[in-house]
Amino acid sequence: MPKMKSKSGAKKRFEVTGTGKIKRKHAFKSHILTKKSTKRKRNLTYSGLVDKADEANVKEMLQR
Repeated sequence: MPKMKSKSGAKKRFEVTGTGKIKRKHAFKSHILTKKSTKRKRNLTYSGLVDKADEANVKEMLQR
């Protein structure tokens, strides 16, 4: 039987930290930035963590 493959989209978007949490980028920062406030754009720059409810799905996509 062939090996299971990881989801290549998930490999590009997520990174597992040393403690096992999953790091992600914020959405909505690629275009149409004129109507968004400076504070909002600045806060979208920083990375965040995947929510506890979605962690199992993301880990499964990464570990196939």
